[in-house]
Amino acid sequence: MQRLFIAISAALSLLAIGAGPALAKVEELGAMEESVRGSCPDKECRAVTRTTAYQAKVGENRGLMTVKNDGRLVAVTYALGKPGPKQADFFAQTFGGAAQAAVVVLRPGKKLNYTVVGKGPMTTLTDYFGQTVQIPLVRTLRVRKNDVIGLTIPTWAPLLQLNLGGDTSWRSSQAKDGCADTQTQTALLGSKNAAQFTCLFRNQRLTYSATIISTP
Repeated sequence: MQRLFIAISAALSLLAIGAGPALAKVEELGAMEESVRGSCPDKECRAVTRTTAYQAKVGENRGLMTVKNDGRLVAVTYALGKPGPKQADFFAQTFGGAAQAAVVVLRPGKKLNYTVVGKGPMTTLTDYFGQTVQIPLVRTLRVRKNDVIGLTIPTWAPLLQLNLGGDTSWRSSQAKDGCADTQTQTALLGSKNAAQFTCLFRNQRLTYSATIISTP
């Protein structure tokens, strides 16, 4: 699959300088292997729809998207499936338009409650279908240790890898009694910035990662 990367060296240099005598550490949360991509255009073409979500676990790696040290979120990477024209038209007509996603910083509370404390710009993903693309944040987001990096998807996005092991799972902001509901808008948008992430989806992976520069 074609890989398209947008340089983020300017942001890295700027933060490294600001870190003083100690060097800033660059970490890729949820780093993806070459084979990781959204399921489309497979016959079982699935998308993430109308929700805010984060990857909880891949194999033995719990807390895959949990920030290890204070720092800045400087980029998000999407490994997108490539839905065919009919598949893309179905998703667009069913879920309100073009595929979109934004990276978000979630601060955990008790009992799987999370609050959005940082939000990247909304990106239209159509031009990147079938590619792995890294999107730098023009305005980087401050993160604290134990924050979780997730995605807000107001429409749909082909960012779902299927048929993985039972030890791989993600969580969403859907209501506890509505985990199978793909129509209701549950994304944390506008003034709605908190939810309980009780819905757990096994055998699947959200195909994204986040670049963090930790400060000493």
